[in-house]
Amino acid sequence: MSVRKAVVAGKFYESGAAQCRAHIKQMLGSAQIKEDLPQKIVAGIVPHAGWAYSGKPAAMVFSAFQRQAVDTFVIFGAVHYARGLMGMLYDRGQWDSPLGPIEVDEQMAEAIRAEGGKLIEADRHNHSPEHSIEVQVPFIQYLFPDAKIVPLLVPPSAHSHLVGEAAARAMAKADKQVVCIGSTDLTHYGPSYYYTPMGSGSKALAWAKEKNDRFFIDQTLSMQAEKLVDIAQTYSNACGSGAAAATVAAARQLGAERGYLLAHITSAEVMEEKHGQPGSDSVGYAAIVFG
Repeated sequence: MSVRKAVVAGKFYESGAAQCRAHIKQMLGSAQIKEDLPQKIVAGIVPHAGWAYSGKPAAMVFSAFQRQAVDTFVIFGAVHYARGLMGMLYDRGQWDSPLGPIEVDEQMAEAIRAEGGKLIEADRHNHSPEHSIEVQVPFIQYLFPDAKIVPLLVPPSAHSHLVGEAAARAMAKADKQVVCIGSTDLTHYGPSYYYTPMGSGSKALAWAKEKNDRFFIDQTLSMQAEKLVDIAQTYSNACGSGAAAATVAAARQLGAERGYLLAHITSAEVMEEKHGQPGSDSVGYAAIVFG
């Protein structure tokens, strides 16, 4: 059996089961949703940094799904290491985490691969170093212990939204409750990221959040799936634009009418809250659901 091992446990989140559960419980407890959401949520977008920075907005998205039964999560992951234009599907086996193994929904994976045609290929190898899906898995295990997953890496390309549409077609035909989430962080600003178009300091960090991040968020909320990859490549405001485009396209095809912004924070704000000063670098994180 193919088993994808956890590679960032102990780095991005806790490696022990008890500590992992305690942190998730704490994040869920502080993740208060103020938006009036529709009864059914079909998709969401979550960040994928270390839980200390982006765990709370991720927890908000998963908690939004709690009002409904979910059998399978299709997870569109950001691509940081692999090269290529096709969606990379982890089509069988299990994923391991500190909370134990979680099953891949092989039936759903095969249906998505068939719908995707040349856009999606079975490729378990390229999932090994990627963390954008891994950091979501314990949330699912904690809140939906019987759920399965379909991990699908989506590179940023002109076809990213078509991957989401193909997945949505398969999801709509399923005789189970299937939802999807996509993972992206937003503007990586500062000298560590070699991106400082507005210089440095508090005004520059505010621009990164309020202008650059917000442009990508607004296009996401209005479900402009076809535009997201170009926007991210032009303005450097999302590292997982392919995953975001796939999620928005899938949500739209599944009947969602709009996106709902649950939270938007930055690592600089988290640093300032924890240590009293923001630092010179910042990454944006948004929590969005669609219904």
